[in-house]
Amino acid sequence: MTPPSPVIPWRKSLLVRLLLTSVAIAVLSVGATAWLAVQITTRAVQEERGQVLSDDSTILRKLSGFAATHADWTGVQSTVRTLSRTMDRRIALTSANGRPIVDSAAPGTALPVRASAAVDPLSTDTYTEPGAQLVGIDPRVVGPYLLPRAEREQVKALAEKRLACMRRYGSNGSIGRVPGGRTVIITDGGEASVPTQCADGALNAPTLTEKRALFVLSALTEACLDREPNHATLKGKAVPFTPGRVNIPAHGNVRWVGGNQQTQSCVDSETRKQLDPYVAPRASLYLGNLRQQPAGFDLSPANKAKIFGVTGLVLAITVAMTTVVAIRLVRPLRALTAAAQQPPQQHARVAVTTKDETGYLAAAFNDLTARREQMESQRKAMVSDIAHELRTPLTNIRGWLEVTRDGLLDPDPGLIASLHDEALLLQHIIDDLQDLAAVDAGTLRLHREPVGVDELVAQVVSAHSTRAEASGIRLLTRTDPGLWLDADPVRMRQALGNLVANALRHTPMDGTVTVIAQPAGDLAVLTVEDTGDGIAPEDLPHVFERFWRAEKSRSRRTGGSGLGLSIVRQFVEAHGGTVTADSEPGTGAVFTVRLPRRPDPDSPSQ
Repeated sequence: MTPPSPVIPWRKSLLVRLLLTSVAIAVLSVGATAWLAVQITTRAVQEERGQVLSDDSTILRKLSGFAATHADWTGVQSTVRTLSRTMDRRIALTSANGRPIVDSAAPGTALPVRASAAVDPLSTDTYTEPGAQLVGIDPRVVGPYLLPRAEREQVKALAEKRLACMRRYGSNGSIGRVPGGRTVIITDGGEASVPTQCADGALNAPTLTEKRALFVLSALTEACLDREPNHATLKGKAVPFTPGRVNIPAHGNVRWVGGNQQTQSCVDSETRKQLDPYVAPRASLYLGNLRQQPAGFDLSPANKAKIFGVTGLVLAITVAMTTVVAIRLVRPLRALTAAAQQPPQQHARVAVTTKDETGYLAAAFNDLTARREQMESQRKAMVSDIAHELRTPLTNIRGWLEVTRDGLLDPDPGLIASLHDEALLLQHIIDDLQDLAAVDAGTLRLHREPVGVDELVAQVVSAHSTRAEASGIRLLTRTDPGLWLDADPVRMRQALGNLVANALRHTPMDGTVTVIAQPAGDLAVLTVEDTGDGIAPEDLPHVFERFWRAEKSRSRRTGGSGLGLSIVRQFVEAHGGTVTADSEPGTGAVFTVRLPRRPDPDSPSQ
């Protein structure tokens, strides 16, 4: 169980200190900005430096979208008029040689001195991140990669099939469509979050339309490579360019999978050449005030000096405050880093000098070191225990075989039976270790089916009745009928059998071992009670640990291998249940297994 998070006093909280530092810097910055605004700003600051930036980005994005989906600028007039009226901005487009294409202002109005931006979707991406201008082809430029209706429905069906498969395996996502018409699955973890069973590659395979376009691109790229001076070297070392080596990401751009920089350069240039007929020519975008008010303002030398002086002062104070706080924060983190870099066998610890988040982090690090040291000790002890458990039967087998080889003893049936018993013991230990290893590795397979508890108890009691009679122990049962489990019958018989075998081993002659099965709400409760010597209170927390035995000599006469109860816990938890042990010395022990019930499969309501 995870311990509760410690309560940190607010005045010592790292979060509070960072917030106070940020607030102090923010107050200082806001105060300086307000002072400057009163001294030197005008209404133009609000109009030209703030409000219009977002509108201008929107205008560029919409005009780039028009250019990406039209072969020329025909019909752009209505779009420009709508944008100009909505954004209250003057919008003008000119060709690369300065020829006017469209202007929302009255004829004869002079253009601004400089263009605000270039509208070229083959070089600038304004779609992926709204408000930003990224280098690359705008994803809305699809050209020959635009899917017809039939292929769109085909890809959509594949996407819906994959999404249904993902949901069957516990993953999730949603359906989306990119500008080229391809349906994609949007997930939080990207392609890595798609289960292996669903990643059949069909969804990402190019359609017939895309293959045709890719084939043309392949030919263009090969021609580009042929024009390179070191083409022979590329042919000898690089993978030949084929349509199958071209990838179409979700946003629609074409990209070369593998290859060198020269190959990628050819792919980029030839992709633009292939898409160029489908895109409007490059144009210059001019933006201005619709009412011809002057844009911006000029600052006097005195105002410029004030801006630089206040900016420098704020920067100096910010750097000083940040440095002081950072040093105090980094010092304990460096101590943690130095401790973590020590050799594992040293089990280094750090001093807890504060009671804030870093102090609790240091304490947690020390706890982790202590647990690692304990686990190392347990690992060494387990290796020693395994060696001891395997050595005993192997030593017995070797001793008897050497005596027989030397002619000191004849291989009679009694000797063979003794060797067989030792081999069975060795096999039992190995099987137990294999079961525990499967649980640890997560490869334990459970073949669940409806299991009647009364039948399960009867099978286990029948298997151990001979041993109970030979030991003079009464083996009793008390079960409620109609109690069912959804479980692996083999694993549950093994788990319940280990509990019964453990009880018989620690119950004296004329004692009693009772197996009880009864319902408790939505649970089935199986209890194994004995009248043995019981378990000491200090030993109860360790009874389910591997190779643990209350009798420290590890004698075969007083205990098993020390793996049986550990296997019980692992199998029960694998079925979603719990197992506990209760005992008082001198009164016997009680082991209780609680498992989820299932309805009676023969019930008419099912």
